[in-house]
Amino acid sequence: MGIWIDTDMGFDDIAAVLVVLHANEVIDGISLVFGNTPMEQVRRNAASAAMAFGWTFPIHEGRALPVLGKLETAERILGESGMPTAGLSLPTAEPLPASDAFDALCHWLEEDNGPRRILALGPLTNLAALCLARPDLAAKITDLTWMGGGVTSGNHTASAEFNAFADPEALAIVLAHDLPLRMVDLDLCRKVFAYPDDIAPIRAAGGVNAALIADLLSGYVSIGTSRGRPGMAIYDPCAAIAFVNPGAISFRKARIDAELAGTLTRGRTVVEIRESHAAFNAEYATDVHAEAARAQILGALMKEAAK
Repeated sequence: MGIWIDTDMGFDDIAAVLVVLHANEVIDGISLVFGNTPMEQVRRNAASAAMAFGWTFPIHEGRALPVLGKLETAERILGESGMPTAGLSLPTAEPLPASDAFDALCHWLEEDNGPRRILALGPLTNLAALCLARPDLAAKITDLTWMGGGVTSGNHTASAEFNAFADPEALAIVLAHDLPLRMVDLDLCRKVFAYPDDIAPIRAAGGVNAALIADLLSGYVSIGTSRGRPGMAIYDPCAAIAFVNPGAISFRKARIDAELAGTLTRGRTVVEIRESHAAFNAEYATDVHAEAARAQILGALMKEAAK
């Protein structure tokens, strides 16, 4: 079974990668996309994460701009690094070897090694490029699980979740090409939280990266607590749970469309669940065993912190 991760490499992306690895899955490769920060910083984050955590799978640079429109990042929430911290930050690393994500994805899909599963954690720009240039290879994707969209509302705007808003045309292209999209949206992810009390056990785990992981988790949780919430929703790792532990999250078939116009509605994901009103083209997550998901996510961080 082949597993690929497409990511804009913030802390919750790193946590999602660790969920996959500590579920004893093998990652064939990673493609990078703009999102949390511009591509230059995403590339630095990926190189630093690979060095810190000993990742040996190949990492490839993908799209730095959306299909249409201006670059949109989450820096106003996450800062220039895309990774707030309470202290330690990822170490400085040598730049990644030059490698193009589009070529790498094509080579991976050309391999005849069974299912081709992709976990997408940012804007879907790399997958849209694949659909447009090599629809024959895009058709080989057997599972595309995406953290993005919002059934009821957004976060980057009142209507749109960030990953959808950053490149709604990419989402529309992926949907138009009938890729097997499973959307793990804001509503689902907001049922699974990390809290300030989760930080101390990780710091005490005793491994080489215990303090680093604790400080990054603390910085991430502070995004929520600084806004008067008890903690912070664990977004990307929820999609990873759907990817490696399908029994923890339920999905429902639906018609999903991306709103491409409107100053207040661009990027909104419109979800139609009435089969009499539309031909279904995707699935969206409807429920999660929140405590089981939380335990698996924090357990992956704890295992890494104990190494």
